[in-house]
Amino acid sequence: MQPYLQLKLSLELFKKAPGNLDAMESARLGEVVSRQARIESAVLASPEALGVVVPEATVESRLGEIRSRYETHEEFLADMERNGLSAEALNSAVTRDLRIEAVLERVSSQAPGVSEVDAEIYYRLHPQAFKRPEMRKLRHILVTFNSEQEKAKVQAELQALAPTLITDEDFAKAALKHSQCPTSMEQGVLGTVKPGQLYPELEPTAFALTEGQVSQPVESPIGLHLLRCDTILPGEELSFADTKARIMEHLMDQRRQSYQRTWIKALLKN
Repeated sequence: MQPYLQLKLSLELFKKAPGNLDAMESARLGEVVSRQARIESAVLASPEALGVVVPEATVESRLGEIRSRYETHEEFLADMERNGLSAEALNSAVTRDLRIEAVLERVSSQAPGVSEVDAEIYYRLHPQAFKRPEMRKLRHILVTFNSEQEKAKVQAELQALAPTLITDEDFAKAALKHSQCPTSMEQGVLGTVKPGQLYPELEPTAFALTEGQVSQPVESPIGLHLLRCDTILPGEELSFADTKARIMEHLMDQRRQSYQRTWIKALLKN
């Protein structure tokens, strides 16, 4: 079990196998593995674990998920060998993992339910979470410069270009011809943008445009832009009726996790 637990936690914590860790990472992994092994042993020794059996099909499905991460079966076997795992040891460790998950699921199912009143209280206390900001479908033309002299020239060219961009087709053709952004190949489309996604220098202009309007040149850290607003998507406040189910699911997940943590702490204390 220990090599599997080391491998699993090493990948979770450091995104690499135990053999690739430095001394500090190895020490940290040792602490986490020791603590996790103690928790898992306590879970499996608990009364709640009695009678918990994992079907073979479930074990095989999890093993299949692990094997699918490798391009070939030979690579899978080589990696298992590098990490000190045989097929039998892996099967045993995965079965143990699934038993622990099943026990924790049994425990969390005892958490108190969430009522509509609980959900509405959460909705009222977190109003910003249920407000969808105004968004814009934008295009742009970007031209870069390397000196103040170049900047002045680019600005004049873009100022002359802007009034000629009457339709979205006009803008698309101009983006392909003039823009130095990869979006030039996509008709200059930036996509649907909400506040906070653009350079701060661009945002006030972008969100002041009316539909179909093209801006004057606006400077950002990467150059000068002409912005076009294709569509304005108004902001809205999501109603409690529309969000109730999602809120109740979120609160229930929180309660289940809290109930599990409290139960595990009591196990370790005892």
